[in-house]
Amino acid sequence: MKILILGGDGYLGWPTAMHFSDRGDNVLIIDNFVKRRWEMEDGIEPFLPISTLHNRVNKWEELTGKKINFEIGDLQNHRFVYNTISNFLPDAIVHYGEQPSAPYSMQSRETAVYTQVNNVVGTMNIMFAIQKFCPQTNLIKLGTMGEYGTPDIDIEEGWLTVNHNGRSDKVMYPKKPNSFYHLSKVHDSHNLEFACRIWGLKVTDLNQGVVYGINTKQTNLDPVLRTSFHYDDVFGTVLNRFLVQAAVNMPLSIYGKGGQTRGFLNIRDTIACVELAVDNPGEAGEFRVLNQFTEQFSVMDLAEKVQKTGQRNNMKVDIKYLENPRIESEDHYYNAKHKKLEELGLKPNFLTDDLLDEMFVDILKNVERVNTKLFDPRIKWNQG
Repeated sequence: MKILILGGDGYLGWPTAMHFSDRGDNVLIIDNFVKRRWEMEDGIEPFLPISTLHNRVNKWEELTGKKINFEIGDLQNHRFVYNTISNFLPDAIVHYGEQPSAPYSMQSRETAVYTQVNNVVGTMNIMFAIQKFCPQTNLIKLGTMGEYGTPDIDIEEGWLTVNHNGRSDKVMYPKKPNSFYHLSKVHDSHNLEFACRIWGLKVTDLNQGVVYGINTKQTNLDPVLRTSFHYDDVFGTVLNRFLVQAAVNMPLSIYGKGGQTRGFLNIRDTIACVELAVDNPGEAGEFRVLNQFTEQFSVMDLAEKVQKTGQRNNMKVDIKYLENPRIESEDHYYNAKHKKLEELGLKPNFLTDDLLDEMFVDILKNVERVNTKLFDPRIKWNQG
């Protein structure tokens, strides 16, 4: 297959590109390296150094004999998008190419506006290019479980049947996003559903939970092929941060009471889910939503797991509670459905003690690189 990976230089994009190349697909990456610039703006760098995309693709070809091509360009430039898609005519497009951080989007007016323009306009350019040049292309869009918020009813997979005044209809599940980033994803979902309904496109929206993990089969081949791993307050995710804090003998920083509950999945499962969506496309005109996570945990659940990981490795791990910089419910109902990917064949990698120990040992090998000033949150939701 011809597979276009948008945002292929990123934490998820690069391992995904290697995975599809490894299985024999013709892979083209698009990226403009802006994520690296955002990191520099906030004084952040990945836990381990990340090589340039040029070096990565060269090393990949050297080790495997397989080629990954790439184009450097911005998805907000519709001419670049049109030229690339009309020349490549992909069978599938995997869309990671957006600003992915809720804290970054809440940092200022400038970052909020940038996040929405970058994400929404980029996705619309892709949508229009598909409609114009390759309407049969299967678009796999990485969404987020954060679109739903924390409603006091069960979260269905994208759609909800509503009974009202004796009549019934199927509508998109109501959204209660919690940041300007999550709002941008809601706008994406509505635009893409409209394109499916009006133009007959076929789109799979993967509403992804919080991703954790360091390694995949391909990143383990050589240090040059590693992907970015963040533990900071802007681009890091909670489990990654807890493991790094434990490794440097600092207390785990819990925002508020720690009752916030979300869906989580391993980075290997992200790639497996994307592969299932590529290989099992929806129908023309279908806006298919798959909730992409494997387990639900509260922040406190994860802290206790990391405490036990430290104990197994002869380290004492403490917990500290911080005033929550976010505006969110800390004690809430949360029951999200996530059966469709398992029905397609997903075999989850659950968060076992062995997996936590593996991640922890990898981090311990490089603790001298940790910048402890990046743990505590610098961005507050109510700062305006």
